Amino acid sequence: MKNICVQNGKIVQLYLENGAVFKGRGFGYMQEDVVGEVVFNTGMTGYQEVLTDPSYFGQIVLMTYPLIGNYGINLEDDQSLYPKVRGFIVKELCEYPNNFRYEMNLNDYLYTHKIFGMQDLDTRYLTKTIRDHGVMKGILTTRTLDKEEVAQLLTPYSNRDVVEHVSTKEVHTVGEGLSLAVLDFGIKQNILDTFVKKGCKLTLFPYNASAEEILAIEPDGILLSNGPGDPNDLKETIDTVKTLIDKKPVVGICLGHQLLTLAMGGECTKLTFGHRGSNHPVKDLRKDRVYITSQNHGFVTTNLPDVFEITHINMNDGSVEGMKHKTKPIFSVQYHPEACPGPGDSEYIFEEMIETIKGGEHNA
Repeated sequence: MKNICVQNGKIVQLYLENGAVFKGRGFGYMQEDVVGEVVFNTGMTGYQEVLTDPSYFGQIVLMTYPLIGNYGINLEDDQSLYPKVRGFIVKELCEYPNNFRYEMNLNDYLYTHKIFGMQDLDTRYLTKTIRDHGVMKGILTTRTLDKEEVAQLLTPYSNRDVVEHVSTKEVHTVGEGLSLAVLDFGIKQNILDTFVKKGCKLTLFPYNASAEEILAIEPDGILLSNGPGDPNDLKETIDTVKTLIDKKPVVGICLGHQLLTLAMGGECTKLTFGHRGSNHPVKDLRKDRVYITSQNHGFVTTNLPDVFEITHINMNDGSVEGMKHKTKPIFSVQYHPEACPGPGDSEYIFEEMIETIKGGEHNA
């Protein structure tokens, strides 16, 4: 396929809020200025799933693996209807992929969806900068900016109220079987697919649905999905979760896990540079076994209430990766058991969530 982006190779720059500037070559759709939160992902594969993961909404994603695009893009692996990132940074773009599932190259895919791409810069140094200084706001641009222009662009940027952009707008249902009401904060397609495969009927609600609307369908349990942003911003949703946990079994993944933490009186704080990648070791304390997991979060559970027991911990920094209520049917994990991208080692978590819901309904 011939590239449809005739500007490919144009000099572009990345300005970070700490004053650092990186120069490289552009690809994809090179708008004049793109502002977002710059984060890095350590996965060696799975760039298509990363691009379409709603949890990356509003962010400029840097891939630490040096060669990206070598197996192209297909029309089956998207985790949502279209890419959610603001920008995409790689060391080297592969413009001539080779894979039996290949339908489009990465450059054309980003151009089609108007995503700014940048390559041919020192991504190792950029990653170390983020590790040392923490996640920062940044600007991808084709222009040369002075300090005043950088400040004018960065100051008004905020990654608040992002869930409303990725949540479903209308209630809809997929699958058949055990009935789960899903509060959709930006759910990934493979979470839906895995629950459906395991015999569940999922009714998806907008993020701001009321407890009364959710309980009206008489679900067997509640699923709080993954999603972008700071869980502390979702005050009304936290109040809704407080109501639901007294009415039905509740399980959560990623942002859903954080909202459960806040609803039960715990705290969530921002990590310096987050956990993003498909190679994070997590220990299941109950099984005394370590699993390699897929992760994408910038916040973490802290000050967990005594009513919870910690079920999983991150082997890199000891942070909470899973929790279970000691008496109520409530269970959640911080990481992504559905993978995509990443290993499928943790699919057993879905079985545990289903058993939590079945057990809670039995005892209700």
